[in-house]
This record gives sequence, structure tokens and C-alpha cells, in this order.
Amino acid sequence: MKINVDYIIVGLGLAGIAFAEELIEANKSFVIYENNSQTSSSVAGGVYNPVILKRFNAVWNAHQQILTSKPFYKSLEEKLNVKLDYKFSIKKAFTSVGDENNWFIALDKPTLSHYMNPVVSKEKIDGVIGNNGFGELRGTGRIDTALLIKSYREYIDKSGKLISDTFNYTELTITDDGVSYQNINASRIVFSEGFGIAKNPFFNHLPLNEAKGETITIHAPDLKIDFLLKSSAFVMPLGDDCYKVGATFNWTDKTCNPTKEARQELEDKLKNVITVPYTVIGHTAGIRPTVNDRRPLVGVHSEHKALIVLNGLGTRGVMIGPTMAKNLFNHLENGEELDKEIDIKRFDN
Repeated sequence: MKINVDYIIVGLGLAGIAFAEELIEANKSFVIYENNSQTSSSVAGGVYNPVILKRFNAVWNAHQQILTSKPFYKSLEEKLNVKLDYKFSIKKAFTSVGDENNWFIALDKPTLSHYMNPVVSKEKIDGVIGNNGFGELRGTGRIDTALLIKSYREYIDKSGKLISDTFNYTELTITDDGVSYQNINASRIVFSEGFGIAKNPFFNHLPLNEAKGETITIHAPDLKIDFLLKSSAFVMPLGDDCYKVGATFNWTDKTCNPTKEARQELEDKLKNVITVPYTVIGHTAGIRPTVNDRRPLVGVHSEHKALIVLNGLGTRGVMIGPTMAKNLFNHLENGEELDKEIDIKRFDN
């Protein structure tokens, strides 16, 4: 017996969750295929921060993304009955006087002035290396992505919309009314499968790069900081004297296995960040789906209008996901123009 739905979603990371929420709000029917093969959302730092601290530039469309994402995660906290949003400031350890000068230059940019503290701190912080002072970002924090994905999958599973299975592209049939897959007919199918898109015959031509990232979790009882410290590595508070430290970038290793080399790289960086003893209590790895122009891959297949992609959210997926999902949904259902900077049509030439 065939089941008729409005949408099939493939993948339930940050992108899939954001789009599913749009469908729920609009009372659209859907099912989600998820095989737990993609780990980038689960191992992500989950930080929302509108400033690229390496250059003190604004992240693309960051202010609007934060305005959209904060109420989005608040509503998910209420729906799932979990705490997801941990607000904290970010302190950038300056490495030179030039860093401080660039900080003040960036303060003149209207978007950044919402978040950057105009007063540079010269205060010494116990256990932290920062002889040149610190710049502070406000209105920032992190989303507990691992808990979000775990809780949301349980929620979708209880609703009967989750199919825990690997999607087989060869079984997808494109029809006059949409698509047919196994026993399901759908008007549209949205692929939000992370770096799994490399195996997707409909969208594997898109220039998605795979960047492996690894983080470690440390226990450091003498490091009493309640902010995210950004230096040669980031040190992010998790509570109970635990901190996440990251992150590495590896463009050649395509596995999701933690490596001794990455752990050593992070511990070497920590020597230039903190001075207190610590114990490594965790080590995770995942593959980030990234695009060279640092814009997501969103849009409709050039030939098959029922095939949709929502992918490539990159390192700031918690910020960008809700905005991209909303734009895509309104494009499909309400005729809203898709942002040209994210539309996959930019690769047609």
C-alpha cells in the first residue's frame, strides 16, 4: 500500500531538522530517512558567533541569521523539553598590538558593533595566556547539537515519521506528480545528507568539499572560565570543569575516526593557550561539508523540479540552518525568490 506525503527528507542533521520544522509549522506531511552515517552536526562545536575572529570581519548575513536562529532554538527547547542554548561571551586573545588595532577598526562596521565590546581588556586571567589583552564578543553562545539531534530523532521517531534506513538512490522514481520511493509517493524530496551528497547521483556534481575536523574534551579543574576562549585553538566551557578544545582541519582523511595525530596537534596548541593541568576525557571526529565560496548549497535540480538540495551549511550550521530552511520552504511553497548567493544555479556556468 502506497503512502502519500508532501515531502521526503533524506538526512536529519541541522539542515534536516530546520526544514522539518518548517514543514511542521505549515502542517505539511513528510517522512525522514536517516541512517546515522553523517556525524558533522553531532560533533560540531555548535557556536553561534557573527564575527570571523581571524580577520575581524562579519560572517555573511550573520545578524539576520542570529535573529532567526535564537527563537528557533528556543522553540525547540520548549518542544523537546531540553536545554540547548548556552549563552556565553567569546574572548579573543590578541597575539600582537596589530590585533588590537584591527579590533578597533572593525568596531566601525555597523553590524559588528552590535557584538564587539569597545573596551579591550588588559586584565590577566588565571590559567590563560593572553599578554596582549582580550577582545570580547557579546550575544554569542553555543547550541548543544549532539543533544538536539538525539532528542529530535526521538521526537520524530515517536511521531512515526522517521525511517531508520539508508536511502537507495536507485529505487527513486521521478513521476509526473513528484517522486516515488519504495512504498511512498511524495511531491518533493529534499536531500540534506551532509557529505553523503558525494554519492547522490542527482547532486554529486556540486562542489562540496569534505573537511575532517577533530576536537578533544578536557577536564581542567583549575581553569575557571565561563566564556569561550579563542586563541590558536578554541576552549569552550561545557560545565563541571570540562571544556571542548578544537578544531583541526584535514582535507585528505575522509574517515570519521579520531586520530592520534589530531589529538597531538590540539594538545600542542593548548600549550600556547592555557597554563593549567588538564586530562583529556573525550575525542571526537566528523566530516564538515563545506563549499569554496562559503555559501550553502540550496535549490532545485535543473531538470527534475521535485528534487531539492539543502546542504553545505559549513562550520556555522547552527546559525545559518534555520534561515536557509525558511528561505527554501518559502521558495518552494510561496514563490519567494531564493537568495542568489545560496542558489545552486550559481554553478550552472
